[in-house]
Amino acid sequence: MNQKEVNLTSLSIQQLDEIRKQIELELNHLTSSFTKLKQAQFKFQECKNAIYLLSKEEGENKEMLVPLTSSLYVSGILVSKPEKVMVDIGTGYYVEKTIEGAIKFYEERIKYLTTNLKDIEGYVNTKSSNLKVVIDIIQEKIKNSAISVD
Repeated sequence: MNQKEVNLTSLSIQQLDEIRKQIELELNHLTSSFTKLKQAQFKFQECKNAIYLLSKEEGENKEMLVPLTSSLYVSGILVSKPEKVMVDIGTGYYVEKTIEGAIKFYEERIKYLTTNLKDIEGYVNTKSSNLKVVIDIIQEKIKNSAISVD
C-alpha cells in the first residue's frame, strides 16, 4: 500500500473528523485483538500449568467428568502420572503428546502470543498518539474559527 504524508493542518475540520473516526475504529479493532490475544495467552498458560500439575500428581487414579461440549460430559478416569496427554492444537483438532512435548508446545504458543502482543501494543500506542494529534488540531481549528467569527 502506497501511503502519502498529508499536512493535517491543511485539512478542514470535517476531513479531520473523518480521520479521527477512522483512527478510533482502528484503535478499537486493535484493542479488541489485544484483549483476545491476552485471553488466549492466559488459556495457554493455564493449560501448561494443568499439564505440569498433572505430571506431578501422585496417588490412585481418580474418576472425573470430561466435557465433550458445553453441556455434555462423559465419565473418565484421571490417570496418575500419565506419560502422554491430548493437546488441542486448534479448530477442533487434538494430538497426543508427551508431557514434555505438551509443555513445550504451550510455551511456544505463549512466546508467539507475547511477541504479537508487544507488536499490537506498539500499534495501539502509535494510533493513540495519532488520535491525540488529530484531536488537538481539530480543537485548535475550532478555537481559531471561533476567534475569527468574533
